[in-house]
Amino acid sequence: MDVRKLILPILFLSLSACDKKKDLSSVTDSANKQDSGACDSQSLVRTRFIISYEDGRYETVLAENLDQLKNDFVAPRLQEIKRVEYDVRLQINSIPTQGTVSESSAESSDWGSAIVQAPAVWNQGILGQGVKVAVVDAMVDYSHPQIQPRLSVNESELNGKAGVDDDGNGLIDDVYGWDFLNQVPEPKITNTENMHGTHVAGIILADHETGNVPGMAPKAELIPANFMDQDGSGSVADAIPAIKYAVSRGARIINASWGGGCSDTLREVIQQIGQGEKGVLFVAAAGNDSFDYDHLPTSYFSYPAVFNLSNQITVASSSADDLLSYFSNRSYSLVHIAAPGSNIRSTVPHISDSSGSGYLSGTSMAAPFVSGAAALLWSAKPKATVAQIRQALLASVDKKPVKVSTQGRLNVLRALDEIRRIAP
Repeated sequence: MDVRKLILPILFLSLSACDKKKDLSSVTDSANKQDSGACDSQSLVRTRFIISYEDGRYETVLAENLDQLKNDFVAPRLQEIKRVEYDVRLQINSIPTQGTVSESSAESSDWGSAIVQAPAVWNQGILGQGVKVAVVDAMVDYSHPQIQPRLSVNESELNGKAGVDDDGNGLIDDVYGWDFLNQVPEPKITNTENMHGTHVAGIILADHETGNVPGMAPKAELIPANFMDQDGSGSVADAIPAIKYAVSRGARIINASWGGGCSDTLREVIQQIGQGEKGVLFVAAAGNDSFDYDHLPTSYFSYPAVFNLSNQITVASSSADDLLSYFSNRSYSLVHIAAPGSNIRSTVPHISDSSGSGYLSGTSMAAPFVSGAAALLWSAKPKATVAQIRQALLASVDKKPVKVSTQGRLNVLRALDEIRRIAP
C-alpha cells in the first residue's frame, strides 16, 4: 500500500475520545455517508482517503478500497483516529466569456466595482490596507504587474537561506505562497488558458497604480495557495492544507471559488478557522448549475457552498441589470448574497504579448467581490470580529429580485456605514 502524508501545522486540538467506545464502523461513518447517495458519489476519489486524528492532525492515505484501508491502516490505529472519509474532487466555478480586452475599452467594462459603490469607499482612503486575503484556488501569476505589488511577503523565508525551511512550517522557500498540488513555492504558468486564480486575485486586490483593472481592495495583501491543476480540478485532500497554510500566514479572509462533493473534514476545518479573536471569514462561490438548492436533494448540492457556517458567506452571481445570472445557483436559506459575476474583467496571466486582462463569468467571479469588500471593511475597522464583518455585508445589501437569503446585491459603501455603526 502506498501512503502519502500531508505535513500540516496543528492549528487546533480536538477533544480526546479515547474514553469513548470505538469500532471500525463508527470512524468510517463519514465515508459511508458520502457513498450513501446523500452526497454526489461521482465526485469521490475511491482510492484516496482523508484520515482525521483525535489530536487534530490530518493525513491522506492511498488504498485499493475502503475495506482494505479499514483492515490494514485504521484497525491498528483505531483509538487515534476520529474520522475516515473519501477524498473528494473539486472544480472551479467560472465560465469563459469574451477573451481579452484592450485598454481603450477597459473603463466602460468595469461595471462590477461601480455598481457595488467601491469607488466611493476608495475616495475615503479605505483601500484594504493591513488586511491579508488568501486566494485558495488555481495558479496565480505572481509576476503580473497588478498582482506582484500585492503579494504578502513571508519575511522569514525572504531573509533566510535558499533551500532551507527558515520558518519551520515544513515548506521550503515559501516567500509568497505555496503550490500544494506540485509542492513547490511558485506554480509555473505557461499559457493564458489557466487564468482562474489570477482572475480571482485581480478582482479582490489588483493594484490600481500598476494597471487598469480596478481591484476591490487595491492595498490588501495576497496569500496565494494553489491546489488545483491546469484544468481547474483539485481535491479536498489538497484544499485542506492550503486553507490551513493561509491561516498560518495571517489571512483574515479566504476566497473559495470552487466546489464539489461533501466532506465532513472540510466542514470542520472551515468552522474551526472562524473561531477566536483572529477568526477567518470564508467566502464561497454558490456554483454555476442554475440550481435552486431549496428544491433539490442534497446529492445535487455543491460544497463548501451549502455548509452555511457562521463564518461563511456564500455568493450568487448577478448581472449588470441587477438580476441573478442565468447560471447562478440560488437559495433563500443556503446562499446569502449576490455580487457581480457576469462578464467580469480582471487580471489574467501576463505572458508574452498578453494584454494582462480578460473576461470570465461565474460565481467564481462574484465571490471575490465579497472577499474584497470584506477586506475594505476590516481595513476601516481592524478590531471588528468575523461576525461583525459578516453582519455588515449582509445587512447592507441593495434589495433586488435575487433568490438569496438577504434578497439583495452587495453594496460596500452601505456596508462601510454599517461596520462603523456596529464595530469599535
